Amino acid sequence: MKSGLRTVGVLLAGGVGQRVGLGTPKQLIRIAGRSIIEHTLALFNASPEIDEIIVLMTPGFTAEVGELVAARGFGKVSHVLEGGATRSETTWRALRALGDAECNVLLHDAVRPLLEPRIITECVEALKEASAVEVAIPSSDTIVVTAQGPGGEVVREVPDRSRLRRVQTPQGFRLSVIREAYERAFADPGFALRPATDDCGVVLRYLPEVPIVVVPGSERNIKVTHPVDVHIAERLFQLAASAAPLPSQDALREVLGGRSVVVFGGGHGIGAAVAELARGHGAVVRAFSRSLDGVRVEDAASVAKALAEVGSVDFVVNAAEVLHVGRLVEASEAVLAGAVDVNVLGPVNVARAAHPYLRESGGALLFYTAPGPRRGQAGHALYCATKAAVVELTRALADEWEGEGIRVNCVNPCRPGTPVGASGQEPHALPSPRAVAVTSIGVLASGLTGQVVDVLADDE
Repeated sequence: MKSGLRTVGVLLAGGVGQRVGLGTPKQLIRIAGRSIIEHTLALFNASPEIDEIIVLMTPGFTAEVGELVAARGFGKVSHVLEGGATRSETTWRALRALGDAECNVLLHDAVRPLLEPRIITECVEALKEASAVEVAIPSSDTIVVTAQGPGGEVVREVPDRSRLRRVQTPQGFRLSVIREAYERAFADPGFALRPATDDCGVVLRYLPEVPIVVVPGSERNIKVTHPVDVHIAERLFQLAASAAPLPSQDALREVLGGRSVVVFGGGHGIGAAVAELARGHGAVVRAFSRSLDGVRVEDAASVAKALAEVGSVDFVVNAAEVLHVGRLVEASEAVLAGAVDVNVLGPVNVARAAHPYLRESGGALLFYTAPGPRRGQAGHALYCATKAAVVELTRALADEWEGEGIRVNCVNPCRPGTPVGASGQEPHALPSPRAVAVTSIGVLASGLTGQVVDVLADDE
């Protein structure tokens, strides 16, 4: 059960992104179809333990975040305030906005969008007995203490790694405790010269008698600080989407029942499997393909005519693809043009033609990366080029169409990661059309957008 006290999540979002090489706040960088702060807001807004959310945002960007909050329906957000010049000042502004009534406060870096809901729950649970909570994980690296020597920096101490922890957020407190700690800090002239690096540090220095309980964090709970962190976070979101449990059969029927699903490339393989499975969940399906009715995705007029025949459309799936198996340098111009036309221009044509229908229905568009040869095999180079194009198109359209309520995702049928040329190992097969279709239907029925979802052969 929840404590009788309300719990307020405070998102500290005052950074400007200098270390990621941006002139705009890093919390507004888009990852996996959403801005970083939107991912974080969604986590706190969905948490049953959180009663209220306050956002402290970089000055000059509060209106933008306010619009995002309104557009996404984050109803728990009560304030979007300007942050201060320092972390401590930003925290203090949040504490002042909370009023005098006692409550639990979870202070969280907005640029930690991969926080597990479990951590929020455990922090709130710990605050039933404790007054201060630190989220931390064991250090896998040896840490040394250095000092300046005659020839430069030298090692002075190697602390016992078993007792070292890497600090994360959220950090949780009783409001009265963290407020008193900051009041004492700001009354100390030495605090400005040696500020604490986090909020638990303020409590430890100025209220040393208050025990700080440690809640286990997560290796996934990374802070997006440097350019490489953006790419790591993108991949972690992709892995999370691929590992997410599929909606139940009842949920699929509720979402798809009576809805219009159009499948391009529906004459065989993945497209046919998706069409069959969608029908099985009550959808009204129209499948088009070169073999069925002469519809070619590389022909924009052909795609537009097919959609016009259907009328109202809720979901569009483009499974049309051409597999090139030869070496890139030996391929004829006609072969290259055919592969690029179907695998790159085709998705563009489908997206352009589907846009007005999906805008009207608030529907979803699903692409695929064409299954290709293994690394090192003939045809892999062209496959990689067309795959990259579809993946980036997915992400760009998800961004471009987000305000219109259209979701765009991509399913990536891929082989498990057996090293190429590993002695005595057979190359892994691609997943079956049925396995890809099962994941595809789940993605269509989900709220995902901007995601590239892997499907492995053993996902069947």
